[in-house]
Amino acid sequence: MKAVVCEQGELTVTDMADPVPGKGQVLLNVTRTGICGSDLHGRHHADLVADVAEKAGYPHLMRMDQPIVMGHEFVGTVAAYGPGCHKRWKPGTRVVALPMVDSDTGPHLLGLSEKAPGAYAEKVVVQESMTMLVPDGLPDDEAALTEPMAVAWHAVRRAERGRGQAAVVIGCGPIGLAVIAMLKASGAKKIIASDLSSRRRELARELGAHVVVDPRETDPFDAYKPGRNETRSVTDLVGVALDTMGKLRMVPGPVPWWQAFRLAEKIGEVPAGPVVFECVGVPGMIDQIIGTAPLRSRVVVVGVCMEPDSFTPSMAGTKEIDLRFVFGYDPGEFRDTLHMIADRKVDVRPLITGAVGLDGVDAAFTALGDPEAHAKILIDPSSDRLRP
Repeated sequence: MKAVVCEQGELTVTDMADPVPGKGQVLLNVTRTGICGSDLHGRHHADLVADVAEKAGYPHLMRMDQPIVMGHEFVGTVAAYGPGCHKRWKPGTRVVALPMVDSDTGPHLLGLSEKAPGAYAEKVVVQESMTMLVPDGLPDDEAALTEPMAVAWHAVRRAERGRGQAAVVIGCGPIGLAVIAMLKASGAKKIIASDLSSRRRELARELGAHVVVDPRETDPFDAYKPGRNETRSVTDLVGVALDTMGKLRMVPGPVPWWQAFRLAEKIGEVPAGPVVFECVGVPGMIDQIIGTAPLRSRVVVVGVCMEPDSFTPSMAGTKEIDLRFVFGYDPGEFRDTLHMIADRKVDVRPLITGAVGLDGVDAAFTALGDPEAHAKILIDPSSDRLRP
């Protein structure tokens, strides 16, 4: 088969032996593969990412001096089974799979490890237990986006956005745009999006953002309009608390007013800020958000910053800012995302801005460096197209 191999930052189309599925594994013919931002980053900074992964407990992440076949966002058709499989689907059946496989050396992240070649190739091996049938009528282009959209769905679920609570998305690259789409699918009625790129702001509107700003002209938190149960300043919070407690003192019956205050807090009568999704991943962004976000905001860090960073804890404490960091998704979220796309509860089509064959992957990596040109480029291994 043909595959794109990354080694020392160089992308080369290479002839390789067809992969052989092991116990409990399935061989797929790849029909589409998405190029992920982590692939772009890993091309030149794999060692830095691998060092962090090793400290976190996974020692097999790709390194610069290893020949790596990337690609963990994909759809394909069943070609063959390894031993010990249930053989749930006939050859030619379209499926997607979570990008992880089991082996004699333990579990590996597909497309992110030398021990688990990915889908920048004509064929890929996946774990049968992690594979799911693509619903009829769902095009390959859209099915291939199940994985990145599952990342966004996990972030939205982890945010635990309350009813009527606003969402502010900082950064409208592919993952920020995916978060916007999933927020819309979850029923969010107030989505504020911020990005420097005019093209990305346009896509943010198309995917469901209600207010879109250029941060050079408008602070996204100035565009955010607090509701009746939201507040922006410490002074306002003290005033609202005193007013609320004064009213609750008048509550008749045996319930003490401080218990009534806790009840009011639970049902949203005590002020809370918006949910903020940090989707940029550069040093200083978390500190900037803490400094400008309204009181009691919940900040969900989706962007991956690989460099050391800092913020002022006393500012976060004074404003009672919640910080949550997210990574990946679980199998249930992956399955739910696939069916949300198939049922048109979320529309991923605006995210797809280009397609290439294997020979065009290097050019696609370059093109994705221009935020005005592309959001998501897909690889079609059967195509001889050279440019996105």
